[in-house]
Amino acid sequence: MSAKKDPSVWQGFKAFLMRGNVVDLAVAVVIGAAFTNIVNSVVKGIINPLVGAFGTQNLDSYSSCLKGPCTGTGDHATGVRILWGSVLGATLTFLITAAVVYFLMVLPMSKYLARQEARRKAREGTQEVVEVSELEVLKEIRDALVAQRGSGHDRS
Repeated sequence: MSAKKDPSVWQGFKAFLMRGNVVDLAVAVVIGAAFTNIVNSVVKGIINPLVGAFGTQNLDSYSSCLKGPCTGTGDHATGVRILWGSVLGATLTFLITAAVVYFLMVLPMSKYLARQEARRKAREGTQEVVEVSELEVLKEIRDALVAQRGSGHDRS
């Protein structure tokens, strides 16, 4: 038997779960699921009543008849109906969700990361300036030593 132990399946699974991107993805899914309820409430409580001021509050009831006559609802409907109201509702929900995620999560995080990167580059820049100035001083010392040696050979 070898003295070296292979990592167990459990250890590998645990390492997989602890990687940053997997944890971030899990957090995003949980927050997204919770956030969906908020967006649905905004659409049902604010958007639908605003649309209802001009028609009906239920966006799903908006439709157009492609091939008539369009009568009835559900299983008893006749004709070919295009239910564009449900598409409009889903589109509004998506746009509201995307806007809130972008303005409340993505934009602040990208600004934060840009500031962190600028600070890191500033720290690296000062270190580079110090290294360059030390290098310049060492070059000057070398040149002075070479000049002294050169003038010492001429006297001999």
